[in-house]
Amino acid sequence: MKARIPTFIAIFSTGLLVAGIASAQTQSQPMQQPATTSPTQSTSNVSVNNAGTNAGSSGANSATYNTAKGQVTVNSTMGSTPSTTSPPSFEQLANGKKYISKADANAYPPLANDFEYAAHNGNQVSKAQYERWVKDLN
Repeated sequence: MKARIPTFIAIFSTGLLVAGIASAQTQSQPMQQPATTSPTQSTSNVSVNNAGTNAGSSGANSATYNTAKGQVTVNSTMGSTPSTTSPPSFEQLANGKKYISKADANAYPPLANDFEYAAHNGNQVSKAQYERWVKDLN
């Protein structure tokens, strides 16, 4: 008799858990019209509108938040990617030295972002390392 009670409790609690999950998934929130107000810290309801996009076009996503002071709409889009077609020469970045330091790399943001990879986790980038990095860049 004692072995049946823990089994019964486990089955019963699992059933309640499954019923709660099913109930939570069937509830829906109404979509709300966007309004333009200033952002606030507290939010109570959120509705999200996803605009359909074609490949190659920038899509817009927006979310409307109900706050104590009114509705707030947040719009989000993808930014443009920087062009990496013509990186500067090694000599231009090295400023007469035989290496590019992390401070020198800041003159070319793609190299600054990739500095540890280009330097193989070192403190400077040699001419050979820079040429390999440029080759991998394009």
